[in-house]
Order: sequence, then C-alpha cells, then structure tokens
Amino acid sequence: MDLASIIGLVAGAVVVVFGIVSGDQGFPALGNFYDLPSIIITIGGTLTCMLTSNTLSDYIGGFKSITLVMKVHQINEGEIIKKIIDLSNIARKEGLLQLEEAANELEDEFMKKGILLIVDGTEPDLVRAILETELTCIEGRHKKIMDFWGDVGAMAPAWGMIGTLIGLVNMLVTLDDPSSIGANMAVALLTTLYGSLIANWIAIPVQKKMAQNDANEVMMKEVMIEGLLSIQAGENPRVIEEKLKSFLSPSQREEFNEAGEGGE
Repeated sequence: MDLASIIGLVAGAVVVVFGIVSGDQGFPALGNFYDLPSIIITIGGTLTCMLTSNTLSDYIGGFKSITLVMKVHQINEGEIIKKIIDLSNIARKEGLLQLEEAANELEDEFMKKGILLIVDGTEPDLVRAILETELTCIEGRHKKIMDFWGDVGAMAPAWGMIGTLIGLVNMLVTLDDPSSIGANMAVALLTTLYGSLIANWIAIPVQKKMAQNDANEVMMKEVMIEGLLSIQAGENPRVIEEKLKSFLSPSQREEFNEAGEGGE
C-alpha cells in the first residue's frame, strides 16, 4: 500500500472535519454539511456527465483505477541499471545468444521482450522502433486514465456551480417564504463545497500521482531501451553504466555508486 496516498486522503478528510467541528457547535455541526439534494446534483451530475463522455467499460475502468494510487510502484532505478550491466557482461563474455536464458528469469516483460528481439537477430533500428512503439502505447493508456480523473476534477466544480444556480433560483422565487430560504441557500452553498472537495481532495491529487508514476515508469523503460541497444551494439559494460547513469539525479547516482562499492 502507498502510505503517502492513503495518509493524504485521510488527512484531507481530517482537516475538513476539523474545520467544521472547531466552531461553537462542535461535532453536531457536521449535520449542517449534509444535504441530499446537493449530493445528488453534484455527485450524480458528475457521474452522469462522465458516463456520457466515456464508453461503459472506460467509465467503470476509470473509477476502478483509483486503486492504482494506493499501490506502491516499486521502481528501483539502480537495480534496473545493475541488471542491464549484468546482462551486458553475459553478452560480452558468452555472446548475445546466452541472453535468452537470462531473459527467462526476468520479471519485467518489457525488458524480456527487448532481449528476445536482440537474441533473434533483429536489426537495432527495428528493436528501437518496436520498443518505442510499445512505450508510446503504454503512455497512451496511462494518459487516458489520467485524463479521466482530470475530467472528474473539472466536472465536479462545474456541477457544484450548477447546483449553486439551482439553489439561488429557488431562493429568489420563494423570497416571500422565509422558511424556504435556508434550505435553498444550503443547496446553493453545499453543492459548490462538494464539487470543490471532489476535485481538490480526490480527482486532481489522483491525477497528479498517476502522472508521477507514469513519468517514473516511462523513464525506466527509456533506460531499458538505451541499455539493451548498447548491449546489442557490443559496448563496454562500463560505458553502458556511465550512459545509463545520466538518467539518474545526482543523489540517485551517488546511491548507485555507493551500492556498487558496497557490493564489491
């Protein structure tokens, strides 16, 4: 489980509840922020709008994808580079054909695919083209999900504003009835609140976390492409290592170097 995402969502709820109960009313004030018509307008409107703009499978898959931000995406840049260096040593000492056996032990399907293409004697330009095409498709699938949550973040406040207008219109129509003003004003204000919470507490943070995970995954697959093509070109493992370390930040390079020294 990704503790950062879970803690962030829970802490966000705690902050809002604290803001509500910190007044004179205390916890009973929570009842002031529950309004069924506002919930139906904001959440129901957002859900129906998203359904209209997506296929049913994309709609269901989009909301299910929230579980992705709860999972830990373990991408260890140093371990991947070390694995590529190990493969380059095998290829240099025993030949490219010996990489097929090593490929069977790999868990990463992207790297395994690249190695098998090399073992099959595929031209370097074609290997790059195939792997980059797959990477582009991966980015496209990720972008589709990120755009879904971006749309939720845009639609929820919009439907909150629609609810606000509905509440204001009803209030103005019934100004001669003072007892109805409070209920209509509640709808007007709470729909805006609900829309803002959905967008800024859930949708936008989820989109940002997915974008971060996507960037990390894409970078590591680019590392794999460069590393595998370097192996195919017969470059020295030391040269490959220095080339791949250029993808790392200074702190990551330092950790990689320290880990290498510790393993010697």
